[in-house]
Amino acid sequence: MASWRRELPTLTTRLVVLREPTAADVGPLVDLLSIEDASRFGLETTIDEKAVQSFVARATRDREAGAAFTYVVVSASGAVAGVVQVRALDPMFETADWECTLAPSVRGSGVFIETARLVCGFAFHSIGAHRLEARVQLQNGRANGALRKLGAVQEGILRRSARRRGEYVDQVLWSVLKDDWSDHWVATSQRVH
Repeated sequence: MASWRRELPTLTTRLVVLREPTAADVGPLVDLLSIEDASRFGLETTIDEKAVQSFVARATRDREAGAAFTYVVVSASGAVAGVVQVRALDPMFETADWECTLAPSVRGSGVFIETARLVCGFAFHSIGAHRLEARVQLQNGRANGALRKLGAVQEGILRRSARRRGEYVDQVLWSVLKDDWSDHWVATSQRVH
């Protein structure tokens, strides 16, 4: 079994620490996932302590099964600033879907780019992924701009593909390929703890 399935490594840069979520993160994650534009991470119920406890437990089970990995994003101040999850779309984890939500207080600060660099590097170099996909609401200009800045390629518009607040919304489909992932991005190999 791959070592990440036993224990997810902590990834760090000067702006962020990425670590596996724990029970101690439930309160901050309830606050984070309650934000209007937060990713849902498969949570179809009201965001409350019970739902987030279930999310944290599922993250551990999915990692152990080799189906996904989830990181809590901790800012330089030590506060939980986000969460990111990468889920396999095939049995070999060659293609995966990823979601990320950051607290409004860290948006535009470079935290997303640092987080994405670490997560993509880990997925490509440690997990063996070939392709990462992201789906972002068409109206979310900040998130779409951040993915463009990261070097993701917009592949199309998924019409009325997600439900938000009872209405179907369009999403932009983005991809990042291992072949396109250049060496100038932050390497995780020297920063894994």
